[in-house]
Amino acid sequence: MTIVLTGTGVSQDLSIIRSAAVPSAEFRAAVHRIGLHLAVETSKYLPATVVEVQTPLEKTNCSVIDGDVILLPVLRAGLGLLAPFQEILPDASVGFEGLKRNEETLVPEQYYQKIPPSSDKTTFIVIDPMLATGGSLHATLSHLESLPHAQIMAACVIASPEGIREIETHHPSCTLVVAAKDRELNGQGYIVPGLGDAGDRLFGT
Repeated sequence: MTIVLTGTGVSQDLSIIRSAAVPSAEFRAAVHRIGLHLAVETSKYLPATVVEVQTPLEKTNCSVIDGDVILLPVLRAGLGLLAPFQEILPDASVGFEGLKRNEETLVPEQYYQKIPPSSDKTTFIVIDPMLATGGSLHATLSHLESLPHAQIMAACVIASPEGIREIETHHPSCTLVVAAKDRELNGQGYIVPGLGDAGDRLFGT
């Protein structure tokens, strides 16, 4: 299942990060705000249970997350979404997935991985600003599916139709939340219209 965010607030921040003229600090702030929208939307699909809470006036029932959450930013660009997700899900643990795309083959190459222990009540949320060919996310999801879990989700700022199709085909149980679905991949495997290299723009490199 793929969910595309709507709303003028998200669209305004997308216009900021798409602009080549925007400096790194402004780009980073807009990605953070989009990350908050992504985190709120993603949290709607977390398993929930009902608990009783005593207010100053009476007892009432509230829904809370059932189980634990592990956030998994894909290095390095995924770090730009980590803080907003931690704001919305402050009790989540954090792992890291280090992948670099081979620019000749477009195949992802892993250089680092650190994932906290999981159980059959764990929800994994993979966070990465860009879903291009889908190769990196496909590789990450394939590994997570071999670990104990309750569900696996992914959140991206922009995604190509090709990348979405790759994930929906190979990981139909994954809930994918994106802020924008772009037109296509170009011949070099980059999302267009896109926003350039998210990692470079986040970190000013």
